[in-house]
Amino acid sequence: MKRFGLFVIVVVLVAVGFGGGVLYMSRTSQDGSKKGERKVLYWIDPMHPAYKSDKPGIAPDCGMKLEPVYEDGGPATQAAAGDRTILHYRDPQSPEYKSDKPGLNPETGNELEPVYADGASTLPMGTIQISPEKQQLIGVRYGVVESSSGTHTFRAVGKVAYDETRIARVHTKVEGWIDRVFVDFTGDVVKKGQPMLTLYSPELLATQQEFILAQRGREIMKSSTLKGASEQGESLLAAARKRLELWDLTEDQINELARTRKPITNITIEAPVTGYVTARNAFPKQRINPDTELYTVVDLSKVWIMADVFENEASMVKLGQAVTVRPSYTPSKVFTARVSYIQPQVDAMTRTLKVRLEADNPNLELKPDMFADVTFSVPMPRKVTVPAEAVLDAGIRQTVFVDRGNGYLEPRQVQTGERVGDRVEVVSGLKAGERVATSGNFLIDSESQLKSAAAGMGAHQHGGSGGGGSQNAPAPDSPAHAEHGAQTDRSKPSPAQPAQHSSGHEGHKQ
Repeated sequence: MKRFGLFVIVVVLVAVGFGGGVLYMSRTSQDGSKKGERKVLYWIDPMHPAYKSDKPGIAPDCGMKLEPVYEDGGPATQAAAGDRTILHYRDPQSPEYKSDKPGLNPETGNELEPVYADGASTLPMGTIQISPEKQQLIGVRYGVVESSSGTHTFRAVGKVAYDETRIARVHTKVEGWIDRVFVDFTGDVVKKGQPMLTLYSPELLATQQEFILAQRGREIMKSSTLKGASEQGESLLAAARKRLELWDLTEDQINELARTRKPITNITIEAPVTGYVTARNAFPKQRINPDTELYTVVDLSKVWIMADVFENEASMVKLGQAVTVRPSYTPSKVFTARVSYIQPQVDAMTRTLKVRLEADNPNLELKPDMFADVTFSVPMPRKVTVPAEAVLDAGIRQTVFVDRGNGYLEPRQVQTGERVGDRVEVVSGLKAGERVATSGNFLIDSESQLKSAAAGMGAHQHGGSGGGGSQNAPAPDSPAHAEHGAQTDRSKPSPAQPAQHSSGHEGHKQ
């Protein structure tokens, strides 16, 4: 009987214990107090947090694996901040260098930084990790930050003009009438000494007769017994000859007059230079005077090119600087010119400075009033530069994405300077030797901004979670996280409310 009573008591105790265990497990499953059983609210696309799903899978728009959002607001990984495992140490400028202990890179002297097992590190806000497969998919390529000298090239519009030092204008120094015209159209090519017209001038005819009389008087005075008569005859002849020279008679014409002792009725006017006739005002039987411009002859073997240089580039132009010139009608033809003059005043309307170039024109391919493309090349001192396509220019800021190794890309604000060829000068923000992304920057920037927004949203959730979750949460890595945490601790929103999650995300984006 006693044994039966003990048996009944044991059975009752076992039943009570089993029932209590079942009740305890059911309660812990309801309140989620067990650390090993975290309740999933829903799954989101890490690139597009607005997309939500009630089950795991693949995002239909970008093909990325969905990540869970837990009720306690914690991250998907269970690693605690105080317990972060360090995989290795690396050089931030040379990510291929790795070490199992902290220190300095013996080659570059840079301090090594830790790489954690949970993928987090001391990298700035907005840093993202993109797998090699995804980088290949979106076409990410890299370039190197270099410190080197180069050549700055800029262009200007030029216009071909006459060389004003090679323009000759044909006049006579006496009045008269044109008898014959040998150069009878504009554009004719003449050579120096070529006859252009004949001129009858009564004044010039009288001067020739005076020369003939002086020549005869010198011969008579040579036989005179008077003292100084011979010298007087030579002086009169020299004066008459000099007057003919001042009337622009050539040496051959004067010698012919002295030989024949007959005045030349129609004096021939010759071309003063070799070139093109650009203006003509000489016609047969026309009366002329010293004010009449008969011809304009231009030597086009050398020409000027007037280039319009913008004022921000005017300081780079120097006297004697060599430039290249390409005519508008034959861009493949290249001429070399040199800066011969820089005007001291900027045009008030166009904000350009006139720069005069001198160029040889042996085949007369450069014609006056023709437009040309002028290229200036200026050597620049050593500067830090990146490929031009690496800079994402948003107007008020310029961003590059620096490769930090293991697929991590850090957005960094830089200050750019002048463009040197296909590279851009970086005044601040980068150092020589760093690797930067040169393609796929828009996609990288979009994901970086989404990650930053998601990190801010996660900070709001984490601050609002109740229970022991907030005590074991990792400390924020940046002041932005700390600020979000402080705000959420004061607000104390209730956990596990998707409506509050959505509104908080919209507020963060605003």
